[in-house]
Amino acid sequence: MNAPFQESDAATHAEPLNLLIAAPRGFCAGVDRAIEIVEKALEKYGAPVYVRHEIVHNKYVVEGLKAKGAIFVKELDEVPDDAPVVFSAHGVPKAVPAEASRRKLLYVDATCPLVSKVHRQAERQLEKGRHIIFIGHDGHPEVIGTMGQVEPGQMTLVETIEDVDKLPFDADEPLAYLTQTTLSVDDTREVIEALEWRYPNIRGPKAEDICYATSNRQAAVKELARDCDLVLVVGAPNSSNSLRLVEVAERLGTPGKLIQRAEEIDPAWLDGISTIGLTAGASAPEILVREVVDALAKLRPIREKTITAAEEKMVFKLPRQLS
Repeated sequence: MNAPFQESDAATHAEPLNLLIAAPRGFCAGVDRAIEIVEKALEKYGAPVYVRHEIVHNKYVVEGLKAKGAIFVKELDEVPDDAPVVFSAHGVPKAVPAEASRRKLLYVDATCPLVSKVHRQAERQLEKGRHIIFIGHDGHPEVIGTMGQVEPGQMTLVETIEDVDKLPFDADEPLAYLTQTTLSVDDTREVIEALEWRYPNIRGPKAEDICYATSNRQAAVKELARDCDLVLVVGAPNSSNSLRLVEVAERLGTPGKLIQRAEEIDPAWLDGISTIGLTAGASAPEILVREVVDALAKLRPIREKTITAAEEKMVFKLPRQLS
């Protein structure tokens, strides 16, 4: 049930600002798990613990883990032979754990279980002799990790309907499709429809690959965007799910802005604005959301209301070596 408006005590005579805060927002179960894995590894093995790539796409989170003793690297060759290493929540190509095993490194895989599920689906489709069409954003770590589960040439990446039109396969070839977990629900549906129209026999997953957290956060933005003059999304510019939240708002005709911290808010954004929406990507901690609320309250008295689209109770278990 949506919470009633709560008016702030801002010491100003400016016109009140209605603030609609999306729920759910911020950390998902996969991000919670990944951060806890690094913290538990630090407790168990002591600092430093190396982390291949950003554990999640959020500078505040990464800097916090650095302060506790985590060292972030781009590749395994930067990890000493006697140091533990954690793989990020986005997943890694099969070659990475293989190399870690060859070097006898102590490694912990923090890949989100929902990403791992897509990896297993890819293996099953290949076992059935199907070429995989993977819907995702070129260069994103999750895409690199998923495409790295198969041999070169066994999976083809598409991002748009135009990419589907360029595919070289015959209509009767055995094909399957999978998707990145952090895509726009609406955009992905359009690409899937294009694939199914061109390849009537193509096989998809039994349940969509876009994760529950991505879908729920997009649904929450849809709930509030229609009643807002502007939507602020707290998240990193390299966070796919955060960028998609901005796109969801703008698709509904409401301007959206991605910010990493409250200090990025331009007071001019509030000129002529009566209602503003606020949400956060799945890698952004709640402390940054409250930081934005406090910053807005210094500019205008605010009346805060929570718009709830779904309840989330998902929890993922830690890897056996840390539990």
